[in-house]
Amino acid sequence: MDITEFYDTFFEEADELLAEMESHLLELDVDNPDVERLNAIFRAAHSIKGGAGTFGFEALQRTTHLLENLLDYTRRGELALRRDIVDTFLEAKDMLNDQLDAYRQGGEPDPEALERICETLRRLALEELGEDAGAEVAGAAPSAPASPEPAADPAPAEAAPSAGEGTPDGGARFQVTLIGVADKDRDLLIEELAQLGDIEDQQADGERHRVVLTSSLSGDDIEAVMCFIAEPEQLEVRALDAAAPAAASESKPEVKAEAEAAPAPAATKPAAPAKAEAAAKSSDAAKKGGESTSIRVPVSKVDQIINLVGELIITQSMLNQVAEDSETVNDGALVTGLNLLQRTARDLQEAVMSVRMVPMDYVFSRFPRLVRDLAGKLGKDVELVTEGKSTELDKGLTERIIDPLTHLVRNSLDHGIETPDRREAAGKPRTGQLTLSAQHQGGNILIEVIDDGGGLNRDKILEKARSSGLSVSDSMSDDEVWQLIFAPGFSTADAVSDVSGRGVGMDVVKRNIQAMGGHVEILSTPGQGTTTRIVLPLTLAILDGMSIKVGQEMFILPVSAVIESLQPRADDLYSMAGGDVLLKVREDYLPVVAVHHALDVADAITDPTRAIAVIVQGEGRRYALLVDQLVGQQQVVVKNLETNYRKVPGVSAATILGDGSVALILDVADMHRLGQSKKENPVFGAPTRARPVEEVEPS
Repeated sequence: MDITEFYDTFFEEADELLAEMESHLLELDVDNPDVERLNAIFRAAHSIKGGAGTFGFEALQRTTHLLENLLDYTRRGELALRRDIVDTFLEAKDMLNDQLDAYRQGGEPDPEALERICETLRRLALEELGEDAGAEVAGAAPSAPASPEPAADPAPAEAAPSAGEGTPDGGARFQVTLIGVADKDRDLLIEELAQLGDIEDQQADGERHRVVLTSSLSGDDIEAVMCFIAEPEQLEVRALDAAAPAAASESKPEVKAEAEAAPAPAATKPAAPAKAEAAAKSSDAAKKGGESTSIRVPVSKVDQIINLVGELIITQSMLNQVAEDSETVNDGALVTGLNLLQRTARDLQEAVMSVRMVPMDYVFSRFPRLVRDLAGKLGKDVELVTEGKSTELDKGLTERIIDPLTHLVRNSLDHGIETPDRREAAGKPRTGQLTLSAQHQGGNILIEVIDDGGGLNRDKILEKARSSGLSVSDSMSDDEVWQLIFAPGFSTADAVSDVSGRGVGMDVVKRNIQAMGGHVEILSTPGQGTTTRIVLPLTLAILDGMSIKVGQEMFILPVSAVIESLQPRADDLYSMAGGDVLLKVREDYLPVVAVHHALDVADAITDPTRAIAVIVQGEGRRYALLVDQLVGQQQVVVKNLETNYRKVPGVSAATILGDGSVALILDVADMHRLGQSKKENPVFGAPTRARPVEEVEPS
C-alpha cells in the first residue's frame, strides 16, 4: 500500500494538533503553568514528530525534535517559563505551520527559515539550560525513534518509549492488537502492517486480533502510521522481549542525542503505567464495539449532496405546480403524498445543511494569538473574551468571515482600546476588554466585535470626511456618521503604520460582508467603547423567499429582509427634489424604490397607489419596494448568477421555480442604488403631492 495515500490525513491531524498546541500555549500561566497543559503541548509536538519521521518530512521532524526536547525540560520543571520563551515556542509553531503548507503543496520548506528556527531553539537551550537541546535527527528516515519520556511522568501513552527499539539486528518485535475492527478493515490493516515489517504470528480472540511484527521502525512510528488508518482506540502497540542486558542500564531522561543512540534499547519500566492506561482505554473501546463517533468527509462530497438536495426541492416544487395546474388537485391521496414529500424534502435539506455547519469556535480560536501579539506590539493590556463559540455557521461563510473579523479586531486594538496610562487616567481598568460574540437571530447569525475603548470621535470623523471631499453635514445622525468610516480610503489615523492608517480595510470589510448577503452596523458611545455588528444569513445555499410579481416577471425577496407590506395612500407619498419619493409609514419616511423602474420591467403598474409597498431592510436601512403582486412564500435553491452568467445590478442570485422558469433574487440595498442611478427619469406615471425637502428625513 502506498503510504502517500495517508498524507492528507496526516496534514489534517497535524493542523489540529498545532491549533491545540497554540491554544494551550496562549492559555499558559507562566508563573504557575498547569502540568496537564504542558503535557498536552508536549504530546502534540511528539505526535507530529512521529508522523513526520514516518512520512520522511525531514525539516518538520528536525524542528519538532528540538521543540519537543525543550517542552520536555519545561514540563519537568527544569526550564522556567517566561513570556519570551512562550513567544519562541509560538514562533516555532508558526514555522511548523509553514513547513506543513510546503509539504502539502508538494514542495520543500525554506531551508534558511529552517536553520533560523533550529538555531533559535538551540540557542534557547544553551542560554537557559547550559546545554544543547539535543542532537538533531540524522536524516528523515522513518526508523528515527521518538524521544523517550522521562520516568517521572509516564502518563501520556503516546510519548512512552518503545522497549523494542534498537535491537542489535536492527529490528524489534512488537505485538500490535486491533480492537473491534471489522473483518474487511482488519485485512487491510494487516496488509499495511506487512508493509512496515515481517509478520511472525496472528491470533484472534473475539474483538481483539493480535499480530506479532518484527520491524525496524519504532513503536511510536508504527502507531503513528496506523493511527492515520484506524482510530487510536482501535489500536494497541506493545514491544516484546527487548535484550535483557541492555534493559539493565537505563538511559538518563535528559539524554536526547537520538542520532548517536547506541544499539541498546531504552528502558521499559516507564512504559508500564502508560500501556496499562492505553489498555484500559482500548478495553472500553472494545466494549463499545470499536465504533467511532465521527468520520472525515471531504467538503466537496457534502457540497455534492447539497446540490442534489437542491435539485430535489426544485423537482418537488415542479410536482406541486403540476398538481395545482391539473385536475388532480382534488385527489386526496396525491395531495397527501405531495405534502409528505414536501415535509421530507425540507427535513432532508435541514439535515444535510447541518452537516456543513461548524461552530464559531473555528473562527474565534484564531484570535487569541492575534490579540496577544498585536496588544504587545502596541503596548496595551487587552483581555479577549469570546461568547457563543458553539453557535453554528455554514463552513463556506466561516472561511470568508475570518478576514473581515481580523480587520475589525485589529481596528479595535489600534483605534479603540486606549493605552494603560490613558485608561487609568480616565478611571478605567488598565486592562482593556475585547469581546467577540456570536448568536442566532431568526434566520441570521449576529457576530459582534465589542471593545471598551474610547469610542468613535464624531467631530474627528466629520473633519476627516470634509478634508477627503465627502459630502457631509453637522445635522447627520450618529449612524450616518459612523457609516463614513466604510468609505474607500477613509482613515482617522494620525500616522501610517504597519497596523493601520492607509485607509484600506473597512471598505473591503463592508464589501465582503455584503457579498455574503449580510450587512454591518456600528454602535458607539464616547468614552465607553464601540460595537461593530455583522448580520449574516446562516447559509447561502437555500433560503426562504417571498415571490413577488412585477409586470409579467417573477422575482424573489429574501424573507429575512421583509418587514411588512401595505397599500400606499396618496397622502403618505412625498416627492422630493431630484426625483426621490418618500413613503410615510407611521412616523418614519422611507425611500421608495419602484422595481419596474429600476429593472426596466414592461407592463407593470406605474401608479403607486395601486401597487403594493413591501417594506424591506438592507444594510441597516429600510426601503419601500413597489411591486404589482405578492404571490407567496417558498423555499428556493440559490444559484450563483455571476458563475453562470454575469453580475446583474440589483440582483444577488437566481433560482429555478416550480414551472422550470428562472427567477431573480433581488438585492435590497443594491436595488435602491440602482433606482438612484436612474432618478433623472420620472419614477411614477401618477403625480404626487410635493412637500419641502427639509421637512422630511428618510429613516
